[in-house]
Amino acid sequence: MSSTSDSPKWYCAGLHFECSQCGSCCGGCPGYVWVSPEEGISIADYLHVAAEQFWSEYTKRIGRRVTLIEKPNYDCIFLERVEGKARCRIYPVRPKQCRTWPFWKLNLASPDTWNDQVHRCPGINRGPLHEAQKIQEQVDGSPC
Repeated sequence: MSSTSDSPKWYCAGLHFECSQCGSCCGGCPGYVWVSPEEGISIADYLHVAAEQFWSEYTKRIGRRVTLIEKPNYDCIFLERVEGKARCRIYPVRPKQCRTWPFWKLNLASPDTWNDQVHRCPGINRGPLHEAQKIQEQVDGSPC
């Protein structure tokens, strides 16, 4: 008898997703964007600042982890809103948590949890089809 982890995922036929640049995943409510030491160094390099400056100006410690700070409206410190679109100032080097959205374990726990995210993210169930294998790679690589 196969284990639950060996059984096909409910999204085995793939899922549709395309970023609409709404910025909802990057702000509007309190949250954490976890940053690894390697990601922090990459972001600092991209911003052309010393690593120490990046850590002190753009992050805070929560327990044993480090998160990006937020603006007073809870937007990520690197989110810019211009002409109705949201844009990430560090997009090429954004943390893994950001790169793997919306393919997080929590969002993919069931069809209902996936579909519940449509209220937050208009790109879910729209756009190109992402294959199940690629989705699983995102899930496995995500800190969420």
